[in-house]
Amino acid sequence: MQTIDQGMLCRWRPRAVLTEEDLRRPLVERVLAARGIVEGEQLKKFLNPTLHLLHDAALLPGMAAAAARVLDSLKRGGPVVIYGDYDVDGITATAILYHTFRAIAPDADVRTYVPHRLDEGYGLNVEAIEQIAAQGADLIITVDCGITAVGEAARAKELGVDLIITDHHLPNAGPLVLPDAFALVHPRLPGSKYPFGDLCGAGVAFKLAWRLATMWCGSERVSDQLRQLLMSHLALAALGTIADVVPLVDENRIIAKYGLRMMRDTNNIGLNALITAAGLDDADRIDCEAVGFRLAPRLNAAGRMGHAREAVRLFTTDDPAEALQLANQLEQQNRQRQATERAIVAQAREMAQQAGMTGDDRRIIILAHEDWHAGVVGIVCSRLVEQFHRPVVLMQRCDDVIKGSARSIEGYSIHGGLAAVGEHLLTHGGHDMAAGLALAPAEYDSFVEALTEHANRHIEVGDMVGQISYDCEAVLHELDQGAARALVDLGPFGRSNPRPQVLVRNLRLSGHPRVMGDKGRHLSLQAADARGGREMRFVGWSLGWLAPQLASGMTFDAVVRPKLNSWNGRVSVEGELSDVRAVR
Repeated sequence: MQTIDQGMLCRWRPRAVLTEEDLRRPLVERVLAARGIVEGEQLKKFLNPTLHLLHDAALLPGMAAAAARVLDSLKRGGPVVIYGDYDVDGITATAILYHTFRAIAPDADVRTYVPHRLDEGYGLNVEAIEQIAAQGADLIITVDCGITAVGEAARAKELGVDLIITDHHLPNAGPLVLPDAFALVHPRLPGSKYPFGDLCGAGVAFKLAWRLATMWCGSERVSDQLRQLLMSHLALAALGTIADVVPLVDENRIIAKYGLRMMRDTNNIGLNALITAAGLDDADRIDCEAVGFRLAPRLNAAGRMGHAREAVRLFTTDDPAEALQLANQLEQQNRQRQATERAIVAQAREMAQQAGMTGDDRRIIILAHEDWHAGVVGIVCSRLVEQFHRPVVLMQRCDDVIKGSARSIEGYSIHGGLAAVGEHLLTHGGHDMAAGLALAPAEYDSFVEALTEHANRHIEVGDMVGQISYDCEAVLHELDQGAARALVDLGPFGRSNPRPQVLVRNLRLSGHPRVMGDKGRHLSLQAADARGGREMRFVGWSLGWLAPQLASGMTFDAVVRPKLNSWNGRVSVEGELSDVRAVR
């Protein structure tokens, strides 16, 4: 049972150790110092992230050859096939190129292809290439996939199909073997001089669209029509960037910042329909949280519960009625996904506990079940990682193959773990924090034993706790409206640029706390500095369980996210509680 003394059983740690000089800075400057942003050009660019700071698309490896080949095909009328992935990043990247190609050559034959998540799996596959070739296409442009498709690229060449690969994923571990394609457009290719390596698939596609526009116009200044199109593409690129959880720094932050602004006035019919279906059409602004929790899940639901081509169609249709129908279809699929997810979470949690996989002697959860939906188990993995603070592997068990997904914790590479026990697997791939895998049923028990042994050797008991990072310490009187507004301006927030959190010590509870929401899940309280001063309201989402342990007048420390709250025309600062601990 968690207590106010223990908080949420998480480690509290500062993001950085600040110098004496840093500690004398105002609050916002201390937050920036904790993130390594102190002065000079870096500070200036961070505080003024303009579109002029986007890097030149022509610097991307392979860009010149790729853009020239695409323009040649468009001038001849195509056909050109855009081959995308089935997640938000792949969907938005596909739509960006589709609209760009159609704007440059309205009469060209431009097609899209998205593999079925369960039937075909991730990335390029030979059967799809053969089908596309049989339908007369001699040019395929991948988005958000392809950098590991060595065999598939060879087959495309055999069929006389030029393959342009645009991707951002890392090649497979081991000796570097790249596909023999017409062009590889990737920010991290060997010898790349591109200044930023963390673009997502939609970001790379946006850069290709930008370069196509300048080459088509023969100038860095493009036509008004293409300029407006590129600006509207920022909304789609921001969707992909935020949903793919790439670092929101450098030009990713710029794309996200301006793209979020464009979402309120987008001329993309499908995006407008999606915003309406998600209940965001009356929102003053759309932020990263709205993308991550409202828009992205609806798009991902298409690939998980149906076929992602419907999401691509949503963003490429010019028929408002069709867009509304597709958005409502995604809404229904997302509700189905939520119900399926809840059921699997409950079942997997119980199975893990019964199997002894939640104690200190089993430091990874590995489960399989014949009824689990393969398109949903990855999300369920993340939910169990959040609860049990250890890697999780969940799979769907079938007669001929067991396949599924894995998620990990900081400090343990699940990709490395799977590679270490690769003799038990048919396939596996991914990165440190997430991976996919498949194995023969006869190997299941041996696989569980081997990966558990590997995890036990590489994960310490002390690693299996949650961690809450804060930027710096603050006192309550610093959390005024000016500081809160300045902190908001450090966004958009996401990976590598999280919402600012501060540690506030010695708060005294004023009166009794109250609970809010369904079944009292949330917490609301008033507190002031123990030495006196103004009071502030604090809200703890999902912290309602703490209310019985809080008494008027008690003193506590808290990790807090300062936030501006508007209600009935009145603006105030309140603190969102990440965790609290009693002071004895």
